Amino acid sequence: MSRSRHAHAQSSPAPEIPQDLTRGLKSRRDARELLRPLLELTEKSSRLFHSSLATFEFGNDLYRIDKFSFIGPQRGDYIRLGLFGGIHGDELAGSHAIVEFLRLLHQTPKLATGWEIFSYPVCNPTGFEDNTRFSRKGLDLNREFWHNSKEPEIQILETEINQMNFNGIISLHADDTTDRMYGFARGSQVTRHVLAPSLNAAAKIIPINQDRCIDGFDAEDGIISDCYEGVLGSNPATHPKPFEIVLETPQLLPLKQQIDAHVTALLTLVAEYPKFISYGQDL
Repeated sequence: MSRSRHAHAQSSPAPEIPQDLTRGLKSRRDARELLRPLLELTEKSSRLFHSSLATFEFGNDLYRIDKFSFIGPQRGDYIRLGLFGGIHGDELAGSHAIVEFLRLLHQTPKLATGWEIFSYPVCNPTGFEDNTRFSRKGLDLNREFWHNSKEPEIQILETEINQMNFNGIISLHADDTTDRMYGFARGSQVTRHVLAPSLNAAAKIIPINQDRCIDGFDAEDGIISDCYEGVLGSNPATHPKPFEIVLETPQLLPLKQQIDAHVTALLTLVAEYPKFISYGQDL
């Protein structure tokens, strides 16, 4: 997520790709191939389930946003997490990390004890298919949320976020302007304390960006408290606010390294957050 790309998208959106050209682009990347391991796991898992949100059309083609729900062993009230990847179609690490994260939870369900995890690996299906940051209409979808957008992907995801009432929302990204990892802490005041241990764990794989200014924002220990307008997150009217985290890996590093860093951060968060809220209730 870079400010320079944001400014360009705001002032001069990428032109819509002619429909006769999109047929050739479709062979580039197939979300079904990415999601195949999860689809196969849902056939034999008692904890991992697949569904799809409302479909939408582009030209003569029908698209959908897939949803994978993992229900961990119960311990008291469940914590409900929304995990989103691929809102920028060319940022592959987050989408692949969600697949790997859910595969690990399937293997060892106790890692997600007390959690309901609802994952959306490819939130921008046309951008994923075309290997572009933007949707096929030329829009940066991660600047469209909660601004009465007419884009079907945004309307579908906003409806889902409103209905699910998440305790936490995590969006996975990759930034091509950094060589180190960082994150945005939004929403609930506890978010910074939730994000910090996750970044520290991932730092074993990718160092934390310690710059005082990252992506045009003030930062401390790799954490940014401000953010762009219109990014994927909870409805501004939601109260109480969930914790909201945007994790950024360096896009130019090897994909496997980025995936491992994202997964490590996620595993740390699901392990540490229940302890954090338990401690908070005892104060």
